[in-house]
Amino acid sequence: MKVNITIPEDLKPTRLDTIIFNFINACSRSRAAKLIRAGDILVNNEKKKPGFRVKPGDFVTGVIPGSDTVNMILPEKIHLDIEFEDDQIMVINKKPGMVVHPAPGNLTGTLVNALLFHEPKIKWVGEDPLRCGIVHRLDKDTSGLIVVAKKKRALDFLQKEFKQRRVQKKYLALVSGNLLDDQSEINLPIGRHPKKRKMMAIDHENGKYARTCWKLKKQFKTACLVEALLKTGRTHQIRVHFYAMGHPLIGDHVYQYRRYRKKQSIAPRQMLHSWQLAFRHPYSGKKMFFKAELPKDFLQTKLLLESLS
Repeated sequence: MKVNITIPEDLKPTRLDTIIFNFINACSRSRAAKLIRAGDILVNNEKKKPGFRVKPGDFVTGVIPGSDTVNMILPEKIHLDIEFEDDQIMVINKKPGMVVHPAPGNLTGTLVNALLFHEPKIKWVGEDPLRCGIVHRLDKDTSGLIVVAKKKRALDFLQKEFKQRRVQKKYLALVSGNLLDDQSEINLPIGRHPKKRKMMAIDHENGKYARTCWKLKKQFKTACLVEALLKTGRTHQIRVHFYAMGHPLIGDHVYQYRRYRKKQSIAPRQMLHSWQLAFRHPYSGKKMFFKAELPKDFLQTKLLLESLS
């Protein structure tokens, strides 16, 4: 169900989750809060907290998942590079440029659309039809391994494993500049950017604990190939951490110094690849390990950097 609410002039400042609860009969207060935190409900096109007090004239938009929303998310015949599949899970090597799940204004061409075509029953896995089967996410322009649950029990198990940091996630990244050490770690808290709400930033006061361990794989003249092991799973973590250290990812136009943005045209996207993924199988408990080779655009950028060295 689409949400388009203009706050009336005679309404006193009211909590956002209360507004959704009062205006949408089919939405509980707790569900409203969850959708707001996920960014599915916006105020004046900006993400807010459930307790944010909307004022007269504010414009609240978004989508409340329900039966009509389920029907809006259509199966699409999109090729999936499936590394593994059984009756519980799928491990997919996501191509760069693919959004993981639908969101307001972007309901087609996503991984979820492709999953619904490949496995229609996944439609009922999880409480949110916009994220059916989705255990964790990768940025649109990040390539590589992602695990999907085909049954609710598998979804619950894997989400708990991620939350308790029992899943091993290794990435390969091309970062700008020369690193002084062969390996190290970055411990900097991450929170929402104070002005640009779609971005994250280092926030020592209100940010959440974030830790990235990295190892130098290869040094070029003006860049490095690094292996990054995520100890936490914050939004844009690797991109934000290396940007904060003065080594933004090659091709990243969001977390990039303005003076260098034109120079990043050597890459079509941020050079970040979900390389290795290890976790326990939700049914057997067996430890599973997957590795995805680098995509073509990453290899081409790496070769270009080698030729310039």
